Amino acid sequence: MSKLVRDKIPDIIRARGGQPVTRVADDAESRQRLIDKPAEEAGEVRDADGLHRAGELADVLEVVFALAEHDGLSRDDLEKLREAKAAERGGFAGRIIWSGNLERGE
Repeated sequence: MSKLVRDKIPDIIRARGGQPVTRVADDAESRQRLIDKPAEEAGEVRDADGLHRAGELADVLEVVFALAEHDGLSRDDLEKLREAKAAERGGFAGRIIWSGNLERGE
């Protein structure tokens, strides 16, 4: 199994006596791995207990920022887009669950 990891992970493994096997992805693979990574990280957020969830959320942000940068967007660009969507559609504070649409009767 191979996966995209943070830049310092090989050094951390070496410092602990391990011998990581790594390679550097080309642009196309890097982009695809970044596109796939949020699903992996979301699973880790879902499975984390309350003490570790914040760290997993930070990982999600790091992946999102890296993917945005790969697509030519800065963190500020991304935040402006987030703010615009929140202004138009709202956030998630209301805890609203959508169950579909009722059929219109005549």
